[in-house]
Amino acid sequence: MKTIKLFTLLLIAGFTLASCGDNKKEEEEKARMEKMEAERAAEMKAEKERMEMESNSIAAKAMETDTLSTLVSALKSAQLAETFKTEEGPYTVFAPTNAAFEKVDKATLDTLMKKENSQKLATLLKYHVVEDEVMAADLVQLIDDNEGEYEITTLDGGKLTAMKDGENVVLKDENGNTATIVQTDIDASNGVIHLIDGVVMKKKEN
Repeated sequence: MKTIKLFTLLLIAGFTLASCGDNKKEEEEKARMEKMEAERAAEMKAEKERMEMESNSIAAKAMETDTLSTLVSALKSAQLAETFKTEEGPYTVFAPTNAAFEKVDKATLDTLMKKENSQKLATLLKYHVVEDEVMAADLVQLIDDNEGEYEITTLDGGKLTAMKDGENVVLKDENGNTATIVQTDIDASNGVIHLIDGVVMKKKEN
């Protein structure tokens, strides 16, 4: 009789332990599945945000603007299009229009567009970029606060001087040549674009 009772108790204990073990496994599996689901949701959210950012990026806005088709071609040739598509920035781009590029000597521009000169082209284009978001009103305020001239440091370390000419804002490059801002505040997910009517150039090193 005692043997039967002992056997029964052992069976009950075994079932209890097995049940506890099964419950623990179920909880672990549930936790694992919840973690995977959370990670998947986070990845989907990040991908959605990335796609939204890229579709409204500086590169995307430039591609949507008919008067910037030459600049877009130049960005691609200089391997910078991806930078202004995927990098968070923010950047301010003083974007020369097609008409601005037409003022540049055609032979010079054609040479810069060649694959072997992509680094020189990239340097030229970075001279039109500031690593910050500067809206038009902010730029005017900076000019006013600095006795009519404000020095801008560009992405490649060059200098541009912003000043007012009547109601317009102009940029003077290191050679003393100027370009006028003709359209402002094209807002992008990673910065802002201002259109200019000339291509500014860094001073050549001796």
